[in-house]
Amino acid sequence: MATAVLNHHQQAGALLHRLRRQQADGWRLKCKPVCASTEIELSHWLQSVPWRGERPRAVLADHQTRGQGQRGRRWEAPRGGVWISAALPWNSSGGHADMLGLMVALALSERLERKGLPVRIKWPNDLLIDSRKLAGLLPRLVFRGGRLRMVRIGVGMNVANPVPAGAVALRDLLPRGCARRDVWTVEVLRALDSVQTLANRPEAVRCGIENRLWANQVKDPQSGEIWKIQGLALNGALQLRQGARTASWTRWPDGNHGNLYNLV
Repeated sequence: MATAVLNHHQQAGALLHRLRRQQADGWRLKCKPVCASTEIELSHWLQSVPWRGERPRAVLADHQTRGQGQRGRRWEAPRGGVWISAALPWNSSGGHADMLGLMVALALSERLERKGLPVRIKWPNDLLIDSRKLAGLLPRLVFRGGRLRMVRIGVGMNVANPVPAGAVALRDLLPRGCARRDVWTVEVLRALDSVQTLANRPEAVRCGIENRLWANQVKDPQSGEIWKIQGLALNGALQLRQGARTASWTRWPDGNHGNLYNLV
């Protein structure tokens, strides 16, 4: 058992070395062999070493036992995938931080498309390949005194890990040797690097997302009604129409969170 733990620490150290060699002069990185959640680890890091708006930080894990998803959902993230929680400085003088998750989704989609993968974005935070989930995102905005202090983003992407029904991993889609965790960790970090630039191009982001939406209609999980997707607002809201009625969803409707969208 002790030898296995040591090997896992050695593997984490080797990954960190490869990342620094390939990418990461601009990042402060921590790599954990196993943790409950990279979101929790990042929070602890920000508490113990307070944020000064310096270089972006990211916590990576080989294995998460209680990963955090949307609406507090918990899931296990096995070895072989890319599991990252990042904190990035934000230039609050410009940009649309409320589209953070969508901007990361677009940036990561573009990197996947370079490998010939037909990515679709399931609003607001999932990447799909042929209707199967490849990656999920967890965006957060951190304010202090009414001012945006930093942005946080959690990214989970299936690379060479086992996946449940309804999901897909890159090893199932790419030639042998192209679904390496270290390579795709770098790709995720590079996608995150581009977020501030995208924030200053909201119209381009909106068009890029609209061109990759996963469907042309959506079912309201509360009422069962079918709405036609019209596109996105500049704040990332999903614009819907049903005859003469319109709706704007700012989050996916959920019975546990009340009415999170507006009807006209």
